[in-house]
Amino acid sequence: MAIILIRVDDRLVHGQIVQGWLKTLDVDVVLVVSDLAANNKIQQTLMELALPSSIRLDIKTLKDATTSLINREYDKENIMILAAYPSEVLYMIEKGLEITSLNIGGMHFINGRKQLAENVCVNNEDIENLRQIYSKGIEIESRVLPNDDKLNIMDILEKEYQTVCKVDK
Repeated sequence: MAIILIRVDDRLVHGQIVQGWLKTLDVDVVLVVSDLAANNKIQQTLMELALPSSIRLDIKTLKDATTSLINREYDKENIMILAAYPSEVLYMIEKGLEITSLNIGGMHFINGRKQLAENVCVNNEDIENLRQIYSKGIEIESRVLPNDDKLNIMDILEKEYQTVCKVDK
């Protein structure tokens, strides 16, 4: 299995994914990791309609997606993993998923979140989850589209929120 991209984006499958990322990446499967989407037939149908027919869409609960990834069910495919929250990515990592980088695409403002970058708003739980992901030696960057400049999320956290970010080695 080749994880081509693992991205946190609360919109999951949308135009930037289809027109930006999928047109530049060699992806066979988009794996949406979301308990809510896994139980919402309307959302599933809309995401299926948005993707080109050449790319398979799998929508699984966090637990089922993690089990599938750990059991190497995607070994022969290039996958893009989409999750709505950093907590979902941290869960997968803690269960044994190995990744080297995480893209933060969109975490939009809701009450209780602070703006970290143009399209990234976080609350205290998000900050702690990002810190834990980073502490495992995983790069955390943000960009909307593949050709955009990478923003180092942990540098922004350290500067703006005086969050101490250390890497375990």
